[in-house]
Amino acid sequence: MNPVLGVAVYLILWWLAFFTMLPIGARSHHEAGEPPPPGSDPGAPLVHKLGLKALLAAGVAAVFWGVVYWAVSVDLFHVLS
Repeated sequence: MNPVLGVAVYLILWWLAFFTMLPIGARSHHEAGEPPPPGSDPGAPLVHKLGLKALLAAGVAAVFWGVVYWAVSVDLFHVLS
C-alpha cells in the first residue's frame, strides 16, 4: 500500500471512530438535573473526556487499518496496481 494512501485511510478511519464515540457516556446539565453555568448551553456535556475518546478512536482506527492493509496486501479487492 502506498504510504500516502495508508495515512489517508487511517485518518478517515480515525475520524469515523472519533465521531462515533463522541456521544458515548455524555450527560448534559439537563439530564443530570443541574443548572448550567451562565452563558452555557443546557445540552453541553458535563464531562466530555475528549482525550480518552481520541485515544480509543486511535486504537479502533489502528485495528481497522490493519484489516484494510491486510485486504489490500492479499488483493482481496482486486485493485489494479
